[in-house]
This record gives sequence, C-alpha cells and structure tokens, in this order.
Amino acid sequence: LADAYLKDGQLEKARQALDEAIPLVEKQDDRALEAELKRINGELLLINGDHSAAEEWFHKAIETARRQQSKGRELRATISLARLWQQQGRKQEARDRLATVYSAFTEGFAMPDLIEAKDLLGSLD
Repeated sequence: LADAYLKDGQLEKARQALDEAIPLVEKQDDRALEAELKRINGELLLINGDHSAAEEWFHKAIETARRQQSKGRELRATISLARLWQQQGRKQEARDRLATVYSAFTEGFAMPDLIEAKDLLGSLD
C-alpha cells in the first residue's frame, strides 16, 4: 500500500502506511516484506531530499534481500540505489552494481522490474 501511495505522489499516506506496516512485519515475525519496506522508506527519504539517508536505506534493503535470497527484491532496491547514484553523477558505480544483480537472472525478462533494470543500464552507458 505504501508503494502505491508513493507512486501516486501521496507522500503523507505513504509514510503512514509504511509506519503501520513495519511494526506488523516485526510483530508477526514475517520478514518477507522487510526489504521492500526498507526500499520504500529510502524512496520517501529521497523525495524529501535526504539523499544520504535514502542511500543508507537502499543498502539496508539490498542486504536484507540478499540475506533472504530474494533476487527480485534485491533488484528493486538496486534499481533505486542506481537511480540515486545516476543523479549524483556516479554512473559507472551505478552501472556496475546494477549489472551484477541483473546478470543473475536467467529468465523472466518480460517482468517490469527486469525491463526497468535493462532500460536503466542502457541509460548508464
């Protein structure tokens, strides 16, 4: 829900949904969404201009996704991080990191996240 609000530009509702979701995930000990919640938190921080904190949360999301062996969530968080680095002029770093994660996929290239990653890689050349 937080991601939908974020995409719709409803930042306050996105923050509220995120603030409600995090304790639920922790209480239920269901960590499946943990990486995605961290990524969304990073996106909200980025929109609010806190690039340093956003980068930190993207790294946390990537680490969590790796620990959970969730390649899809790792890709989404890496896309967010790569976009930030692209804005900061760190294109080579962004490309290297994203290419490494993208290359781990062997199928599903019609999925939106993989299409987005491929397009972003193309813009980082």
